[in-house]
Amino acid sequence: MGTRTGMLHAAIAAAMLTSGAQAASAQSFMPTGGLSTQPVGHYEFCQREQRECTSTAHAGPVELTRPLWAQIVEVNNIVNTTVTPRTDMELWGVEERWTYPVNGYGDCEDYVLEKRRRLIKAGVPASNLLITVVRQPNGDGHAVLTVHTNMGDFVLDNLEPRVLAWNETEYSYLKRQSAKHSGMWVSIDDGRNVLVGSVSSNR
Repeated sequence: MGTRTGMLHAAIAAAMLTSGAQAASAQSFMPTGGLSTQPVGHYEFCQREQRECTSTAHAGPVELTRPLWAQIVEVNNIVNTTVTPRTDMELWGVEERWTYPVNGYGDCEDYVLEKRRRLIKAGVPASNLLITVVRQPNGDGHAVLTVHTNMGDFVLDNLEPRVLAWNETEYSYLKRQSAKHSGMWVSIDDGRNVLVGSVSSNR
């Protein structure tokens, strides 16, 4: 990483940590509810990759340090710029198949799985890296990765180059992985005034 890039990441981290501390009392965390249904694509992924869908040691939100923020930004940028979007129908001939990117191609869930894998390898606890299902303003379904930190919940998204606080996005949040078990899902009580339409499998 070059000096200029390192300085930029440090500046972004400092700004985010400052704004994050100020926003800590303003719905920085997604309000989650009870158990929800597991997406079919994730269920099938868990059947193939059972070690990815197990109980997780949940010790609370990860501390959002400047080095961690730089790591999150870097992983988001790398995956977004090295994976080319393709639908599951184009790749596999089926409507829905969750997997890691194949030969540099994937859909939204594949971006999420790759970002999650890289951040776990970098030392972020799996309980703080949560696959999240949302609806876009146009009603289409979509998946993003939520990083659960002591400064709030932040979203890594293949449709957005920036890492944003969840409540800075225009999505309607539906459900996400449980912090206690990566094979289980919980609902999100998104009370914000966001348009909710029907879920489409097109990404």
